[in-house]
Amino acid sequence: MHKTVATKATTTVASALLKRLHEHGVERVFGIVGREAAAILFDETPGLEFVLVRHEFSAGVMADVVARITNRPQACFATLGPGMTNLSTGVATSALDRSPVIAMAAQSESHDLFPNVTHQCLDSVGMMAPLTKWCGQLERGDDITDLVDSAVSASMVEPVGPSFISLPVDLLASGVSDKPTEAPVIAGVRGLQDPDWRAEADAAIQLLREAKHPVLVVGTATIRAEAVELLREFVERHQIPVITTYVAKGVLPQDHPMTYGAVSGYMDGILDFPALDTLFGPADVIVALGYDYAEDLRPSMWDHGQPKKVVRISPTVNPIPRVLTPDVDIIVDPRSFLQYALANAGELDNTPHDIEPLRARVREFLSDPKEYEDGMRVHQVMDTINSVSQGEGTIVSDIGYFRHFGVLFARADQPYGFLTSAGCSSFGYGLPAAMGAQIARPEEPVFLIAGDGGFHSNSADLETVARLNLPIVMVVVNNDRNGLIELYQNLGHGKSHDPAVGFSTVDFVALAKANGVDGEHVSSRADLATALRKAKEARRPYLIEVPIAYDFSGGDFGALDV
Repeated sequence: MHKTVATKATTTVASALLKRLHEHGVERVFGIVGREAAAILFDETPGLEFVLVRHEFSAGVMADVVARITNRPQACFATLGPGMTNLSTGVATSALDRSPVIAMAAQSESHDLFPNVTHQCLDSVGMMAPLTKWCGQLERGDDITDLVDSAVSASMVEPVGPSFISLPVDLLASGVSDKPTEAPVIAGVRGLQDPDWRAEADAAIQLLREAKHPVLVVGTATIRAEAVELLREFVERHQIPVITTYVAKGVLPQDHPMTYGAVSGYMDGILDFPALDTLFGPADVIVALGYDYAEDLRPSMWDHGQPKKVVRISPTVNPIPRVLTPDVDIIVDPRSFLQYALANAGELDNTPHDIEPLRARVREFLSDPKEYEDGMRVHQVMDTINSVSQGEGTIVSDIGYFRHFGVLFARADQPYGFLTSAGCSSFGYGLPAAMGAQIARPEEPVFLIAGDGGFHSNSADLETVARLNLPIVMVVVNNDRNGLIELYQNLGHGKSHDPAVGFSTVDFVALAKANGVDGEHVSSRADLATALRKAKEARRPYLIEVPIAYDFSGGDFGALDV
């Protein structure tokens, strides 16, 4: 079939599509193919690989994570109708988690394109448009190169995000003219820049000169701007503490004295300690560098203690002025600001405020030696993973209450050394995110922590892990229920309702083995450490199931505004 289609024209739309994606640096397309396989085989362009998954959501998340780590566009593909709708959650993930993903889906033939009438025909452009930076449908075969260029260009502008191309099956198989097209310039991430940003930067520097205890609140736009080394130079020169969002952990190494940690609204409750007040109470100036509200570090979290001046530095216009009203708003990329500040700030007279009581509480928490009859505690699991990882590679977290233990405790010594979905936070994110991290960093270990609820919502891709032989160490913390929802039930009602949160028992090790992945059950710190070391050294897919339990009594969860 493929040879017959190819002889109808020197170049098909399918070939031109894949060629242009590859010219933009795309090396893989993650996805699932449907009946459009008659028009596209995905072997049309040497050097571009198709990565088959078990669910389209996985394809979107894998593209999202590889794009995030590489800071380059990546691609995913789905068939028409339900394939496209399944892919949409992955597209939403790249939208809210800020990754330049080029999403594509087949569509009914152009002569039979009647949404909600034709078999498997939906208005894919109408559905994807609200989720994407750019969205379009192929109308003429010769337009395919321009559509890819438009999609990539839009995706790489801050806030970076996905683009979508709808591809009618008959046009995919059609021919395009062979006129040469100039290879695109592979540009980096771009953003807005206020013409007067240097004057605003001077105002911010003056606030820093007057400050006694300034704090940098860092988001991932700083990483996308390739400003991490400049950030470290600025912080070390002026001794300004760094607090990060969930996903900006690692911009400074874990043991750097100016690393004050990542912030979660759950941290006071988890630690049973006034963590937010300790971190932010003494601060008199907050410099929100690469700040993005979607990363879930809210202005209310730093609203502790004395009054503060706030500086916002971002390559986008402030989208939430009623929530965040900065004293100085600098619309520029973090790299440009840091370069300017390093050249013009001179000497700053400030002192890092003391957070030793918080650090002592964290050490006490992580060193918890107790053997609990009802299952390990997540902080014990995280500490054991840290002891084996030693900051090497990537720790990935699925979504659930345990995720916030990862935010607080997971060791991250490089940007994106801890990965989670701060913006979209969809159940089942963890496994495909770990696959994406392992593909992006093939020589480094990847550790996944996932709850039983989220993991089993997308566990079919265990087969993909095995087929691709990705040496991910998967830790499933299992309490046979949705723990985060049980927490909310207790906060709102003082009790839980089991039919809404409780599951029957699943043997995840047996499930892993059924899909070609080795695994074992453990129930103690010592056994978990042994299993983690064995799995890390084996360099093959491995699943470790750990029974855990949560204690929802006590703890201040006031930052959640329940």
